Amino acid sequence: MRIRRIILLLFIAFAAFQSVVAQTRDPIAVVLTADGPIMPPLRDYLRRGIETANQRNAEVLVIQLNTPGGSVTTMLEIMADIRASEVPVVVYVAPRNAIAASAGAMITMSGHASAMAPETSIGAASPISSSGENLNSTADTKAKEIIKASIRPFVTPRGEKAVELAEAMINDAKAVTAEEALETGLIDFVSDDLEDLLQSLDGFTVQMEEGPRTLNTADIEVQSLNISFIEQLLLMLTDPNISFLLLAIGVQAVLIELSSPGGWVAGFIGAVCLTLAVYGLGVLPVNLFGVIFLIIAFVLFVLDIKAPTHGALTTAGVASFIVGALVLFNSPGTPEFQRVSVPLVIGTGIFIGLLFFGIMMIALRTLHKPAQMGGGSFIGKTGTAKMFEGEAGQVQVESELWSADKAPGTDEIRKGDKIEVVEVRGLRLIVKKK
Repeated sequence: MRIRRIILLLFIAFAAFQSVVAQTRDPIAVVLTADGPIMPPLRDYLRRGIETANQRNAEVLVIQLNTPGGSVTTMLEIMADIRASEVPVVVYVAPRNAIAASAGAMITMSGHASAMAPETSIGAASPISSSGENLNSTADTKAKEIIKASIRPFVTPRGEKAVELAEAMINDAKAVTAEEALETGLIDFVSDDLEDLLQSLDGFTVQMEEGPRTLNTADIEVQSLNISFIEQLLLMLTDPNISFLLLAIGVQAVLIELSSPGGWVAGFIGAVCLTLAVYGLGVLPVNLFGVIFLIIAFVLFVLDIKAPTHGALTTAGVASFIVGALVLFNSPGTPEFQRVSVPLVIGTGIFIGLLFFGIMMIALRTLHKPAQMGGGSFIGKTGTAKMFEGEAGQVQVESELWSADKAPGTDEIRKGDKIEVVEVRGLRLIVKKK
């Protein structure tokens, strides 16, 4: 019984000690750097950061944001994660010259506190369709009303001017500077850097789900949480230029594998590239009608090998490939940061066309080249003397053993000498010393 009491007292003392240590240690600020389009990989990074801040019982979580915008669905998920966080989330548009455009503006407004660095901008939040095109009147109205309703609870406490500015960003794609956003009350601070922001946050009260909370960021310990390799890789795959190159390489590698089956390298590379490209295409706002032109392009490349007018179908295939890629990625209304580079598409199309044309020429040359059969095919080939006595002996040419005679006027041939075939007489080779 005494042992149990002693163990219980020790446990209580240890728990009290841990509580005192937790209360006396310096507060923690977890800092994330969200630089890139608002896509699922970035959402996963921010979600991991919020979970980490909750686990570490951080005083505040700072998201340094620099984004041209992105997916509305992903934006709404990030906003929900921010508002559900047990740790106050401060969205800080930084560094200088950074932007919080489109979906980034909505995420900035959803923070428990928000700040911007000087020379930054925020706004231009009009929604577009998943294919990158402008919405029709009904769909446009619905999308705008949903987004306005989602940010209204966060902006209304900031005053009428802040609400008007937020709605103008959605309705009219308006954008403002950091100073203009501060003047209307849309953000809380304009801070030169992270240190300046943390000083401004000390004593600032934020509204959490359980009620108001005053931040203590004096002498706070800053802990950065970097984006992981996998998250960075997946975010890179949402770059339209990367997705386009993977698609082009993947299809070409698969065609090479199909044209000469039996190997595995080309097929493996093609399968990997196409899998990665499909991920990017599934996230990006693409017009799948362009896939039809891409399929037509590669069919034309293959058909040109058997066509009587060699080169015409390859030229048509290059044109179809370029049109297909531009339709796929560069639909009207697609944001500039989600468009594929036109010079890259044209250059890749010309390269693929030249590659197929080169393959076609090699194939045609092989078809029209007369087959070398019989003894004449051995003239000029080299080998090794296996046995030679006087004018006759045996030589090995291309792993075959032949009877041979020494050509008139040639030097004496001994075993092991290198020889060259100069003539074929029946089943005997006439050779000379090489």
